Amino acid sequence: MTLQQWAFSFKGRIGRRPFWVGIAVIFILMTVIALLQNALLFSETLAISLFILLLYPLAAIFVKRLHDRGKSGGWFALILLAFALFSIDVSQFEPVWQWGIGRFLPLLITMIMVLDCGAFMGMDGVNHYGEETETVDYL
Repeated sequence: MTLQQWAFSFKGRIGRRPFWVGIAVIFILMTVIALLQNALLFSETLAISLFILLLYPLAAIFVKRLHDRGKSGGWFALILLAFALFSIDVSQFEPVWQWGIGRFLPLLITMIMVLDCGAFMGMDGVNHYGEETETVDYL
């Protein structure tokens, strides 16, 4: 699997190592964007646009890993739900709901998905989503 297929294709399967590499790369890129925005080098609109653009490769990596686990890529919608819940303004709610909806629920969803995709082994052999997991040629 080429680097382009790894980051931008929703077809195929990847193992745990390429999944963690992808998560690390996207986390680093999101951190750099946030730091540049906080240093006032990026406008808030540009930072949000870049975060949204980074969701595509994140989705591609998650979907391929979900395929390796024998699950539909639609499960990635839970990660989008976590991002949406974390992003909404919950200041008009009672403090307990601010914490529950704005922080706890997104963290719980994200941790379950990362644990499912990052810790548990994929299915052996051929499954509904393709052949065995493919190695990624990073160069």
